[in-house]
Amino acid sequence: MKFLIAGLGNAGDEYAHTRHNIGFDVVNAFVQKHGGSFRADRYAYVAGVKWKGKSFVCICPTTYMNLSGKAVKYWADKEKVNLSNMLVVVDEIALPLSKLRLRPGGSDAGHNGLKSVEELLGTRDYPRLRFGIGNNYPKGHQADYVLSKWKKEEEALVKLKIEKAVEIIECFAIQGITAAMNQVNNQEFSL
Repeated sequence: MKFLIAGLGNAGDEYAHTRHNIGFDVVNAFVQKHGGSFRADRYAYVAGVKWKGKSFVCICPTTYMNLSGKAVKYWADKEKVNLSNMLVVVDEIALPLSKLRLRPGGSDAGHNGLKSVEELLGTRDYPRLRFGIGNNYPKGHQADYVLSKWKKEEEALVKLKIEKAVEIIECFAIQGITAAMNQVNNQEFSL
């Protein structure tokens, strides 16, 4: 059984470990935990991981956030991955930092990365894991906020949630999306 795990973000050192790139950080953590390594390939950094009889194609698109769908569609088609076995990991300002939310589908909620994925796949029915980044910014400064680095006092909680997100990817693959949703959606993360 094959899975496509896509962490959304922007390629480039200036975007590394920003709130908007949390998808990259989660997928990197998953790949590291399972002994994989990334290579530069078409539209993305790509890593193959095998774990518990499952194959994972893990991607971090190099297309920039607004064109993420190009990479997701290309790799889903190339690897012949069913939509239900695809998981897109993305930052979410509408969720507090203490939350992760897994859904089997839904709207893009104004997220340009999800908008691009939906457009190119032609559907909203694909699983996504939203990583709450909070919305603690002054009106009109959303772009600055999402492209900013984590505050020192947030880093430990972010690290804990990245570890939890990796466990959710594993649960999603082994037990299915319902079990994974039950495990995470009502949980409040704190230190």
